Amino acid sequence: MDTRPVLFLDVDGPLNPFAAGPEQHLPGYGAHRMEPPSWTARYPGRSLLVRLNPAHGEELLRLAGAYELVWGTTWQDEANSFIGTVLGLPPLPHVHFGPVPFLAAPRTAPLHWKTRTLLAYAGRRPFAWVDDEPTDADAAFVREAHPAPALLHGVDAARGLGGADFAALAAWAAALP
Repeated sequence: MDTRPVLFLDVDGPLNPFAAGPEQHLPGYGAHRMEPPSWTARYPGRSLLVRLNPAHGEELLRLAGAYELVWGTTWQDEANSFIGTVLGLPPLPHVHFGPVPFLAAPRTAPLHWKTRTLLAYAGRRPFAWVDDEPTDADAAFVREAHPAPALLHGVDAARGLGGADFAALAAWAAALP
């Protein structure tokens, strides 16, 4: 059994700064269009423009010594095919969220729909969750419900992960007992 803390990685926001305007220059990011038929099963008639920074793969591989990297994204296992291959990552495990609830209704509850599922996946292990959506309500719930240290690391969806984010994640893991 892996005893390293889990690093749950969201794609849209941290790795794909989707909120950046199309005119906004993001150094290191390249545009990759995900066309049907790959996406027709989940998003009928929709293609996605995804901006990824291949240097993030190297940064994540460095963190893999301290963490078990796990996709914590609505892309679920498809993150391995569409995101991981561009970043040069090996196949990673993923959290199975089932049908993606945000497609059906807007967020109305204070607790993010991923929170309970991520806690169940982590079990009693420490974890860091990199996402653009956790709130103070999620942090409070995790503090009360999770028996191990946890870091909810918010990322601005208009800029994506940067050097300071990777440094913070490395420092947090290094400080664990």
